[in-house]
Amino acid sequence: MIPEPGVVPAFAEPTVPVRARWTAAVVLANVGVFAAWLGPIQVLLAKQSEAVAPGNKEFVFGLVTGIGAAVSVVANPAFGAISDRTMSRRGRRVPWVLIGALGGAGGLLILSGASAVGLMVLGWCLMQLFGNALLAAITAVVPDRVPVSQRGVVGGWVAISQVLGALVGTALATSVGGIGLGYVACAVFLVLSVVPYLWRSGDTRLVERPRLVVPQFLRGFWISPRRYPDFGWAWLTRFLFNVGNALGTLYLFYYLQDEVGLADADTGVLILTAIYSACVLVTAIGCGKWSDSVGRRKIFVTGSGLVMAVAGVVLAVWPTWPGAILGAIILGAGFGVYLSVDFALLTQVLPSAHDRAKDLGVINIANSLPQVLAPALAAPIVKHLGGYPVLYLLATFITATAAVLVRQIKSVA
Repeated sequence: MIPEPGVVPAFAEPTVPVRARWTAAVVLANVGVFAAWLGPIQVLLAKQSEAVAPGNKEFVFGLVTGIGAAVSVVANPAFGAISDRTMSRRGRRVPWVLIGALGGAGGLLILSGASAVGLMVLGWCLMQLFGNALLAAITAVVPDRVPVSQRGVVGGWVAISQVLGALVGTALATSVGGIGLGYVACAVFLVLSVVPYLWRSGDTRLVERPRLVVPQFLRGFWISPRRYPDFGWAWLTRFLFNVGNALGTLYLFYYLQDEVGLADADTGVLILTAIYSACVLVTAIGCGKWSDSVGRRKIFVTGSGLVMAVAGVVLAVWPTWPGAILGAIILGAGFGVYLSVDFALLTQVLPSAHDRAKDLGVINIANSLPQVLAPALAAPIVKHLGGYPVLYLLATFITATAAVLVRQIKSVA
C-alpha cells in the first residue's frame, strides 16, 4: 500500500536530505512523461504528418505541435495551482501524477489510430493537457521535499530524466514496428513509470485548504517582474533558452531527411538522441553537484548557454552526418549543465512556498510557449527565408542572448 504522506508541514522549507530511492522514483516519473512527449515529437508526429499530408508535412506537424503547446501553456500553471490546493489524504501531488499518467496515455492511444489531422490534434492536446498535470505535480515535489543544498544534484538527476525520456521515447517510437504501435508503447511506459512514485511518494498534505478568492486566485498567475525581478529574469532567460532549443530541434527529422540527405532519418534521430543523452549524463550530475559545493549557479548557466550556441553554428555551416554528430555532442554537453543548474536556480527565486507548483507552472509557460512560437517562426524560414542554415543561426543568437541575460539575476550567486 502507499504509505501515509510525510508529517512535515506542506509550506515548510525542507531541511532533511531526500533518499536515493525517492529521487529515483521522481526521476522515473519524469522519464515517463518526457518519453510520452518526445517520442512523438521527435519521430511519430513527424512521420504521421507525412503520412496524412505528404505534400504539406511541415504545416501539419507545426499545426499539431503548436496547438498542443498552446494547451500546455494554460494547463501547466492551472494544474499547478490546483495541485497546491488539493486536499487528498495521499497528499497534494499524488492524485495529479496518477490522473496525468492515465489521461496522457488516453491521448496517445487516440493518436495511435488517427488518420486525419483533427484526430491528431485531439490526441496530442489530451496528451499535453494531462501530461502537464503530471509534470506540474512531479516538478513541485522537488522544492516541497529537497533542501536547497541538495537541489543541484537532484536537479541534475531531473535533467537526466528529460534526456533519458527523449532517448526512451525515440527508441520506443522507432523499434516497435509502426506509428500506431509506437504510440501504444509510449502510453504503456508512461503509466508504468509513475507506479514507484505513487507507491513511496512521501507526499505532504494540506491540513487546511487555503481560502479561495477567485479574483485573487486569477491574479496570482501574474507575477510582477517589478516586484519579483529575479523571478522575471529567470522566466525570460528560460523562455529564450527554450525558443532557441525549439528552433534547433523541432525539425530535426526533416533536417536529417532533406538537408543532410540521410536515407533512414528516424534511425538518425535515435542515434543523435543517444549521443546527446550520453553527453548530458556526463555533465549534468557532476556539474549539479559542483554547483552545490561552490554555492554558485549563474556562471554554470551562462557557460552552458554559450556552449549550446556553438552547436547551432555547427549545424548551420556543416549540414552533414558528421556535423550532426558533432552538434549533438556539443549540445548535449551544454544542455546537461543548463538543465541541472538552472532548475536549482529557479527553485531559489520562487516568490512563495504556498504556491510552489503554480509558480513553477508559470515558469513552465517559458518551456511551453516556445513550442507555439517555434513552428510559426521555423516553417517560413525553412521554406522561404534561407532554410536550415538561417534557422540554426537564429537559434544560436537567441540562446547566446539568454546566456548573457542570466547575469541580471541578483539574489542567486
